[in-house]
Amino acid sequence: MDAKTFAPLYRLIKWGIACFYKMDVVGRENLPEGAAILVGNHAQMNGPIACELFFPGNRYTWCASQMMELKEVPAYAYQDFWSMKPRAVRWFYKLASYAIAPLSVLIFNNAQTIPVYHDMRVMTTFRQTVQKLQEGAKIVIFPEKDEIYNNILCAFQEHFVDVASLYSRRTKKALPFVPMYICPALHKLYLGKPIYFDGENPLEQERERICDALMREITRMAENLPVHRVVPYRNMPKEDYPLNRTDEAL
Repeated sequence: MDAKTFAPLYRLIKWGIACFYKMDVVGRENLPEGAAILVGNHAQMNGPIACELFFPGNRYTWCASQMMELKEVPAYAYQDFWSMKPRAVRWFYKLASYAIAPLSVLIFNNAQTIPVYHDMRVMTTFRQTVQKLQEGAKIVIFPEKDEIYNNILCAFQEHFVDVASLYSRRTKKALPFVPMYICPALHKLYLGKPIYFDGENPLEQERERICDALMREITRMAENLPVHRVVPYRNMPKEDYPLNRTDEAL
């Protein structure tokens, strides 16, 4: 594996964040040896930050390619982070989306990331991912989309499961998917037991089966924890963050 050279400013930023941002990893015993895909709730920026700083071992995180390309950051960042802000202050966030563009490019091109494309280049994403898996790395994916699943998660985009089909054909091995719950309120990252891809089943069936199993398990992990506010995929005021258990009240 090629050693990566990190920009000095990136190393300084990473060190500064690590001084104030703490997250313990719970459930390390559930991590399989070698290749695996970890699938979790995005928790806005908490998921990528927690995995970059605290995830054990060799891993790469899927990152929207738009956040890695200077000209594409403003439109993507505004739509993804701030488009739901009150109309009166949206002008400020449109300016902010341009201001963060150089920082975004610096961070996401230095972090251990794999760019995710949504055009013909998507096969580049898949090829890079399978290559890293064959080297024994873990891949972290946050596949939520803007469609409510429950009080813990938004529904998952399913096509990330296709990586397991490519990996299985190339290696003749069943790829494990490990459910992960990011919980900023408790300063914890929880890992669940792996779910294995079955190459004997139709791919469409495996997409649905694995995504359903992952979403149910992440939900179960979250609901079994002490009552806390869940950091949602959607950007919203903190007072509107849901509780992890709908039968509890603050």
